[in-house]
Amino acid sequence: MAAPPAGRVTAPILPVAILAVTSGLPIGLSLGALGGGGSILAVPALVYLLGLPVRQATTVSLIVVGIAAVAGAVTHARAGRVRLKEGAVLGMLGIAGSYAGSLASAAVPADVLLAGFAALMFAVAAVMTIRRRAAVAVPAASAGGAGSGPAGSVPAGSVPAGSGPAGSGAAARLSAANGRGLPLVAAVATVVGLITGFFGVGGGFVIVPALVLLLGFDMPAAAGTSLAVIAIDSAAALAARLGSGSVHVAAVPVVAFAAAAIAGTLAGGRVAGRVSATRLSVAFTVLVVLAGGYTLARALPGLS
Repeated sequence: MAAPPAGRVTAPILPVAILAVTSGLPIGLSLGALGGGGSILAVPALVYLLGLPVRQATTVSLIVVGIAAVAGAVTHARAGRVRLKEGAVLGMLGIAGSYAGSLASAAVPADVLLAGFAALMFAVAAVMTIRRRAAVAVPAASAGGAGSGPAGSVPAGSVPAGSGPAGSGAAARLSAANGRGLPLVAAVATVVGLITGFFGVGGGFVIVPALVLLLGFDMPAAAGTSLAVIAIDSAAALAARLGSGSVHVAAVPVVAFAAAAIAGTLAGGRVAGRVSATRLSVAFTVLVVLAGGYTLARALPGLS
């Protein structure tokens, strides 16, 4: 059987809550520490561990990811790692994509959606691997101290002075120097919105490297700002789904999953910069590949 049948959760409340907590914690941890990626595990966990139908799982994922992103953004903002103006603009640019992705998701068979989700998971693992290798290739002297990390590997001199959280004009100066920077980021924001609406995931794995490589953000600022973008896109996609009135949301998985994800996000925000981001990234990449392989194996029989 490729995926659980449509319907409400019928498992006892306590086991469902325990599963929701244990699967929500690592998702929040990745969101808080790496600025994204963890939400890619939410849908498989909701479908295969909690037994939710696919469309309900992607909707619950939007709720959980959105709440966790808000909590994480607040934590990063207090530490000066969120550029609110840039995050708001990118989030607004992704709203149309979020709405379109939500409509498209409703028209796709469940097994096709899961197979596409597995492909997305493999893409996330590939992106994270590329980011780690790029970070290793940059000499430590060019890392810029606190801004170093898997996605923060920008060669020395490529980021204008003051590009940290306090340097609000750095992105604009870099964009003026490179006219393709802003249009590319706008395109990325739209794609992130589409991914969020279609799959119910945040898309931080796309927006973080875009902020670093195209707008010159350091890694902490990119991670924090990406959470603001994710929160806006998730809210837009959720509004589109709930507006149709065709999706039932199970209360127990939402509450337990969201609480665990928030706790993990807050913890991840605090450990960011203290624990090796490379080690976290490697462990997370392995987990994503395993989950993607399992999801694909379960979805393939339904495609034949």
